[in-house]
Amino acid sequence: MQGDDLRSLINDLGAMAHDPLRFVHYAFPWGEGALTGFSGPDEWQADVLRSVRDKLLSPFAAIREAVASGHGIGKSALVSWLILWALSTHEETKGVVTANTETQLKTKTWAELAKWHRLFIARELFTFTATALFSSQPGHDKTWRVDMVAWSERNTEAFAGLHNKGKRILIVFDEASAIPDVIWEVTEGALTDEDTEMLFFAFGNPTRGAGRFFDCFHRLRHRWSTRQIDSRKVKMTNKKQIGQWIEDYGEDSDFVKVRVRGVFPSAGENQFISSAIADKAQRVLLREEQIRAAPVIIGVDPSWTGSDEFVVFLRQGLFCKMLARFAKNDDDARMAGIIARFEDEYKAAAVNIDEGFGTGVYSAGKGLGRNWALISFAGKPYDGYYANRRAEMWGEMRQWLIEGGALPPDDQVLRDELVRPEAFVNRAGKLQLESKDDMKKRGLASPNRADALALTFARRVLPGSLPAKGKGFSIFKTL
Repeated sequence: MQGDDLRSLINDLGAMAHDPLRFVHYAFPWGEGALTGFSGPDEWQADVLRSVRDKLLSPFAAIREAVASGHGIGKSALVSWLILWALSTHEETKGVVTANTETQLKTKTWAELAKWHRLFIARELFTFTATALFSSQPGHDKTWRVDMVAWSERNTEAFAGLHNKGKRILIVFDEASAIPDVIWEVTEGALTDEDTEMLFFAFGNPTRGAGRFFDCFHRLRHRWSTRQIDSRKVKMTNKKQIGQWIEDYGEDSDFVKVRVRGVFPSAGENQFISSAIADKAQRVLLREEQIRAAPVIIGVDPSWTGSDEFVVFLRQGLFCKMLARFAKNDDDARMAGIIARFEDEYKAAAVNIDEGFGTGVYSAGKGLGRNWALISFAGKPYDGYYANRRAEMWGEMRQWLIEGGALPPDDQVLRDELVRPEAFVNRAGKLQLESKDDMKKRGLASPNRADALALTFARRVLPGSLPAKGKGFSIFKTL
C-alpha cells in the first residue's frame, strides 16, 4: 500500500484514537475468510470497548479495566484488538503484555495476537516478532512498540520503566489472578506521567480468592471498571461442555464459579483459609460474656530486616487484636520490655514467640524474669496429621475462625494474609503450609500478622494459668 491509499489509512486510524469499538469494526475483514460467520465483537467485548471509549473523553486519567470470566469467551481476541488499536491509532505508543506463565504468554496470548495481526488492515505498518510488535517506520522501532514480557519478581524493570510522557502507555495482564502482587505494585507505580493516556487491562479466570486481581473487584473496586462474564451468556462458548461441568460439579461449586460463571471461588484450589471464612470472621460481633472467662494469650512474630513487620497479637477466647507492629527489630532488650508491659497490662497467661528471629527477644525476656515460650515453626506437631508446628497452629486458627473467632473488621492486611498461604499434602502424607519463602517467590508479602495470631494457638493454656477472678481485662474498655 502506497501514496494516497496509505495516507488515507493512516488518517482513518488516527480518527479512531479514542474509539476502539469503531476501530475493531473497521480494522478486520468481518464475514470473510477466517472471519466467515462473524459480524464483529460479542456484546461483552463491545461493552468493554465502549467503556474505554467513554473514559477517553476525560483525558489523562488512568483507565483500568478488569474482566473476570469463565472459559472460552474470547478474551484473547479482545486483548489482541486492544493492542492493535492502542498501537496503531496513537503514534509513539509504548506497552507491555504479560501473563500468568511464559507458556500462556507465548502459546495463547501472543499466538492470538499473531492471528489478528495477519487479519489487520494496517499490518504493513507494524512488524510482528516472537517477542514484540513495533512500528515499521525507520527510527521508531524502539519508541513505538508493545513488548511481550514474562514477569519475574526479581526483575521488574520492564514494568517500572513504562514512562511515556505526553503519549500513550498500554499494559495488559492476561490470566491476571496468578501474576504476583509485586508486579502489580511496580506497574501501578509507573502510571504517574502527566498528560499521558494510561491504559491498564487485566483479564483472567478468577482462580484465587486473594491477590491484586481479586482486589480489583473488592478492596480496590473504586479504582477499576470491572466485569464478571458468565460463559453461558457468550455466543462462541461450548454450551454442551459447560452443561456437563454444571451437571458433574454443581452450579455453586468452585469449579463452576471459576470456569463458567466468572466468580471468585469460596476457596482457591490450594487455599488453606478461604475468603468466605475470613470475611465472615470480620463480621462477627462478640458479647463480653463470650470472652471474659478465657485466658489472654500473646503471640509474637519478630523480624530483623526487609519489609517484614515485627508483630505482637493478643487473643482471648473468640476475640483478637493486634497490640503493636514495628518495621523491624534492632534492639532485643527494648522489644522484650514492650512485650513484658503488654503481658502485665493484659495479665496474659502465656506469651509465645517465634524461634526464627525471636531468640534474642526471648533471652532478654528471661533476663526480666519472664517465663515465655520459644516456638519452632519447623518443630514436631502434637497432631501427626500436620507436617510441622506452623501447619498445626494454622489448622487450629482455621478451626477457631470457623467456630466463631472474630477478626478486626478494619484490618485488611490481616484478612489478606490469612487467605493467601496455600497448603498441600507432602510426600510423607502430612498437611504442610506454604513457607514464607515460597510465598515471596509468588510475589506475596510474609504473613507476619497472621503468623503472630497463629502463635496464640501454639500451646494449650491450663485452667490454673487463668488470671484471678476479676483481674482479667475487658475488650470493651481497651479497644
